[in-house]
Amino acid sequence: MNSIKSFSCSILLVLFMACGGDNSPSALFEVQLPENKTSFPQNASIAVDIKNKRDKAIQEVTYSINGKTLPVQDGKISLDVPHLGNKSLKATVSYDDTSVEINKNIQVLAPHAPEIYTYEILNEYPHDDRAYTQGLEFHQDTLYESTGKKGRSSLRKVDFRTGEILQQVDLDDSYFGEGITILDDKVYMLTWRAGKGFVYDLRSLERLDSFQYGQSKEGWGLANDGEKLFKSDGTEKIWFLNADTLTEEDYIETVTHSSVNDSANELEFVDGKIYANVYQKSGVMIIDSKSGAIEGVVNFGGLSDKVTHHDSWNKTDNVLNGIAYHPERKTFFVTGKEWDKLFEVKIRKKP
Repeated sequence: MNSIKSFSCSILLVLFMACGGDNSPSALFEVQLPENKTSFPQNASIAVDIKNKRDKAIQEVTYSINGKTLPVQDGKISLDVPHLGNKSLKATVSYDDTSVEINKNIQVLAPHAPEIYTYEILNEYPHDDRAYTQGLEFHQDTLYESTGKKGRSSLRKVDFRTGEILQQVDLDDSYFGEGITILDDKVYMLTWRAGKGFVYDLRSLERLDSFQYGQSKEGWGLANDGEKLFKSDGTEKIWFLNADTLTEEDYIETVTHSSVNDSANELEFVDGKIYANVYQKSGVMIIDSKSGAIEGVVNFGGLSDKVTHHDSWNKTDNVLNGIAYHPERKTFFVTGKEWDKLFEVKIRKKP
């Protein structure tokens, strides 16, 4: 008897589905884009349509990304969105006095390929070859540096001309130190996987406070634009942190004209651009801080050859990391993990 009931229920379910019982949005409609593409440049005008799978009487369709309505003109929408990267194109379809929402995952990419930059070495200075450099930033003429590795992580003030450590505080051995930034007489410092950052007094290096990460799972690099903090986390995202509450309020995704990039490490902010070390590479990305577009790449290849490699030096680990801008000198300072030199450079477009 139970077998007969199960069979009957199965037949009824098949008939129900065949008669249009599945009224989920995806069963009714589908967003159609040109040639089934899912990646487009920012501000591109693309044809868009709705596949009506059940011949419903559609009254209206509106499109939006991140809550911003994209008007339809001549069957096309313009991908005029402020932040680039992975997006969900939402279509709200009104029919039969009701409406449903359907989504299409797309990527909005940078409108142009990154320009290639090179560098000129102006000066070389000594650098602590036991410093596993994670963050660099100038305040006036003093270089602040954070270092990593458990049991060796620290925050320090450095005389960049001599390499002398002027002041240093060590992190507890359980923490792996990461990037730093300076704002309003405070130094903000990340740790890697502990989900926790610290706040220090700029002059005394006394620890004032700590803060927890939000959706970002790890701490990599930090920078600021004078109002908010930028935080990289080992993904394609660079987060915007409220300077007062240190909560994550928004983010950008770093993208080129062809793909989404997930390699931003140590950060520096200069004139609306984020300069980001490329993780485990000899390059620095120049990122538009509003859109996430990677507008340039600086090739620092060759610097590693000028560094004296000590016995414990690991070529795959002791890579370029650390970039700081000196506003008065209008030059950049770069180094690497356990490098014995700090380089003062000018960045310029490659001829």
